[in-house]
Amino acid sequence: MHSTLFVVIVVLVALSFDFTNGFHDTANAIATSVSTHALSPRMAVVLSAVMNFLGAFVTLKVATTISRGVIDPTKHDVTLVLVMAALIGAIGWNLLTWSYGLPSSSSHALIGGLVGAGIASLGLDAISWGGVVEKMLIPLVLSPIIGFVLAYIGMLIIFWVFRRARPRPVHRGFRLAQVLSAAFVSFSHGTNDAQKTMGVIALALVGGPAVFGRKLTAADVAAGHIPLWVVAAAAAAMAFGTYFGGWRIIRTLGTRLYKMDPAQGFDAQTMAALVIQTASHFGFPVSTTHVVTGAVLGAGSSQSISAVRWGVGINIFLAWIITLPMAAIFAAVVYVILHLFVR
Repeated sequence: MHSTLFVVIVVLVALSFDFTNGFHDTANAIATSVSTHALSPRMAVVLSAVMNFLGAFVTLKVATTISRGVIDPTKHDVTLVLVMAALIGAIGWNLLTWSYGLPSSSSHALIGGLVGAGIASLGLDAISWGGVVEKMLIPLVLSPIIGFVLAYIGMLIIFWVFRRARPRPVHRGFRLAQVLSAAFVSFSHGTNDAQKTMGVIALALVGGPAVFGRKLTAADVAAGHIPLWVVAAAAAAMAFGTYFGGWRIIRTLGTRLYKMDPAQGFDAQTMAALVIQTASHFGFPVSTTHVVTGAVLGAGSSQSISAVRWGVGINIFLAWIITLPMAAIFAAVVYVILHLFVR
């Protein structure tokens, strides 16, 4: 296959992953707003799509982490076949979990895909295991715990501040505030998640010939220099994916984990967004799914531990555990198959 055409195909597949990320993670931003009737489903999706798009232009620190944190292109030959296999593995797992309505992590899926394809292509030594653990796995594990704790504390503060207020005006006020918190989560999602696709596209551009401009080098990636068209394309793909929505997962996060009131929805969204924004500032690719689910559980637990449907939470947790290894296996198998036909 002509190398330039292959680069274009890989970029399109990467944008397809971004699209699936958008509809897979739509629920993260809008599920609680829809379940508390703060926003209609249509308005929530439109708001989330716009804010996802805008958030993608804030920083490129996460994109730099993804583009060199799993496999360093300055030390190893990252081929187009490797990148393609990683993307297909991640997309395959995203679609499988989406079909069952499980809010698994697109971040885990992408990192797993890169690890699996990298091992199949270059061997175990090519993976920057220290960077994967310190910059990716530890933040991915700690972020939902932090979201849980902050949301729990936040609800205790809200209960105390409004303990003598009349319920109806309080509910109405927090329902309006949820519009802002939903926008904040969506903006944060774009800031963190859209960059992961930018990082993968940057790897593809390093591994192939010049496309849409000058040739991107490994030094460019290491310095965080990613073309503007890559940023805009990733932002647009995620926005379109968000618009088309992930209604199965909205039901899981919005009602099956815990039936929230507007104050709890506002608290969960705000605390989750703060965690995601902080992680993005430091270049940590956290999972919006993990953080929001942790915050929802934290907000619900502040009122009653028994009110939270922990069985649903356990199912989601199990999906998280197997996501990275399963996406890695998918990607490794895809790499072996592609390598037979694409040279």
